[in-house]
Amino acid sequence: MTTPDLALAIDVDRLVQRLFELGEIGAIEGTTGCARLALTDEDRVGRDLVVTWMRDLGLDISIDGIGNVVGTMPHRSGRAPVMTGSHIDTVATGGRYDGNLGVLAGLEVIETVLAAGIELHRPLAVGFFTDEEGARFQPDMLGSLVYVGGMPVEDALLIESADGDVVGEELERIGYRGPAPVPAAAPHAFVELHIEQGPVLEDEDITIGAVEGVQGISWTEVTLTGQSCHAGTTPMRLRRDPGLVAARVASFVRDLATEFGGTQVGTVGSLTLTPNLVNVVASTATMIVDLRNTDEQILQAAEQRFRDFVVDAAATERVDVELRPVARFEPVEFDERVISVVEGCARDLGLSSRRLPSGAGHDAQMLARICPTGMIFTKSVNGISHNVTEYTEPADLAAGANVLLQTMLRLTTTEFDGAAR
Repeated sequence: MTTPDLALAIDVDRLVQRLFELGEIGAIEGTTGCARLALTDEDRVGRDLVVTWMRDLGLDISIDGIGNVVGTMPHRSGRAPVMTGSHIDTVATGGRYDGNLGVLAGLEVIETVLAAGIELHRPLAVGFFTDEEGARFQPDMLGSLVYVGGMPVEDALLIESADGDVVGEELERIGYRGPAPVPAAAPHAFVELHIEQGPVLEDEDITIGAVEGVQGISWTEVTLTGQSCHAGTTPMRLRRDPGLVAARVASFVRDLATEFGGTQVGTVGSLTLTPNLVNVVASTATMIVDLRNTDEQILQAAEQRFRDFVVDAAATERVDVELRPVARFEPVEFDERVISVVEGCARDLGLSSRRLPSGAGHDAQMLARICPTGMIFTKSVNGISHNVTEYTEPADLAAGANVLLQTMLRLTTTEFDGAAR
């Protein structure tokens, strides 16, 4: 068996070109951004392109019942693969790197290994998971959740979008409801390369992030129902204004995060008033509150404080309130052995690194349920993501992809107690 060495490196020009080609699908005119919401026509075209690249490499391709696609190197051993991957769906105003880098860097790693003729102890695999963003169908990370058995595929196929589109029907329409079973067999290990989507690495001038885990995420939809009335003729004391309560809740969420400190964050990024007219007091306000923390107990405490505040604020304004959980994931700790391999590979390549948590959700947090898992972060310029100006320098793309290459190679000979063989 050939021993991989540090001279082996990915072709960054080829990686950048593929990122560009995929980014042209769903391109937002006048920007470098793209919009490929899950299971849309644009998503289908993007999937077809990536599957074509997988076929060009001679990978064995499987498509499962929720539309996850995995390409695996042919290997006579029958051993479970070391797997990488991410997603290719985007938010409505997305960039070219979020998710896409993890998938295309995985392809680049496999192509590099195949071109070098390296014989591995076990195969490598790369996949992309359906609806990671949750921008069209909730919850986010839907495909990887089903992949690991966290949701029955039968339930996932019935999920509807805000426009009434159904996951199963859309999968059939775009031709990506596949025969492979879910839950899937566990890989030997999983490691995901991703842009940081934040400013820490750039701010500290550090090249590689060895991700320790993912913050717990709590999304709650708040529906506030009051009384619509004329903005000029209704005295303030007689109003039942859900818009006022929504504003108080949004302010409270910010104050709560500041009070708790540490890794606690809170956001109100979705708020709709009905009828949304300048001279009419709203009849309803619907908002989604996003709370995150790396500590499950603290996250639960923040959730309770938030719920108590909403109920009290609504009662004060004589507004009815309904709270509906939209998504809830506990914090995830990645495997210490995989984290150490990432750190060691960065060090051996002469790249600076630091450990840090992920503030965003990722498919890797789902894979951590079934196999040793880790993540690699590379810089995001100005910390910007989920934005058409999202950008990562080619040198940082190369650094992240080369750490991914070396990490996957080392994991092929790393044995984990209880892991798939």
